[in-house]
Amino acid sequence: MAAVTDTQSFWDHLDVLRTAIVKIVAVAVVFGIAAFLFKEELFAVVLAPKDDGFVTYRLLDHMAAWAGGTVDPFSVRLINTGLAQQFVIHMKTALCAGGLCASPYILYQLFRFVSPALYDNERRYVVRMVGGGYAMFGLGVLVSYFLIFPLTFRFLGTYQVSGEVDNLITLDSYISTLVMMCLAMGIVFEIPILSWLFAKLGFISADFMRRYRKHAIVIILVLAAIITPTSDVFTLSLVALPMWILYEVGILIIDKTCNK
Repeated sequence: MAAVTDTQSFWDHLDVLRTAIVKIVAVAVVFGIAAFLFKEELFAVVLAPKDDGFVTYRLLDHMAAWAGGTVDPFSVRLINTGLAQQFVIHMKTALCAGGLCASPYILYQLFRFVSPALYDNERRYVVRMVGGGYAMFGLGVLVSYFLIFPLTFRFLGTYQVSGEVDNLITLDSYISTLVMMCLAMGIVFEIPILSWLFAKLGFISADFMRRYRKHAIVIILVLAAIITPTSDVFTLSLVALPMWILYEVGILIIDKTCNK
C-alpha cells in the first residue's frame, strides 16, 4: 500500500484509504469463505460448549473428584425452528469467524494508513495501545468461550422449574448468546487499556479510581446487567466479577506506568 505523505492531497489520502478498505474486505471475505467451506470444523468449535465432554466441564469433573464429590452429567438438545435458519446461521457464523481471523491484518492495514501522520513517540503509544487492546480483547473472548459461556449455558440449559418441562434450546438462541457474550467480554477486557490511556491523557489517576471505587462497582453491576443475555444472578456475577478485577488491574497498571 502506498504510504501517506505530507505532500499528498485529500484525494490521494482518500485513494489510499479506499485501497486499504478493499484489501481489508477482500481478506475478510476470503477467510469467511474458508470458514463457510469448513463447516464441520467451524461448528465443532462453536458447538463444543454444549457437550458434556467440553474441556471446562471435564476440568470441573476432575476438581469435584479431587474434592471427593461428583458433578452430574448433563445433556442439552439444540433445535431449529426456521426453514432457512440453519443456512443463514451458517453464513453469519462463517462471516464472524472470517472477521475474527482477519482481524490482525485489518489492524495492520489501519495502522499503516495512520502511522505516517504520527510522531515517533505517538507511534509507540499507538502500537502499545492497539497491541495491548487486541491481546486483551482476544483474552476476553477466550475467557468467555472457555469459562463464562459454558458455565452459563450449563446452568441455564439444565435449569428446570419442573421435571415435566423439557429445555429445547434453539440454535439461533445458542449462537446469538455465544457471540454476544464473547463480544461483550472482549470489550470488558479493554478496561485496563482504557484506564492506562485515560491516565496518560490526564483524565484520571489511580487515586481517582480508588476514591470512586464504590461508584465504579455500582456502574459495573449495571453494565453487567445490561450486557448479560439473561436476568439471573449467576450470569450477572460471572460477568461482573471479571469487570471488577479488571478495574483493580487498571489501578495497578496506572500505578506502575503513569505515576513514576
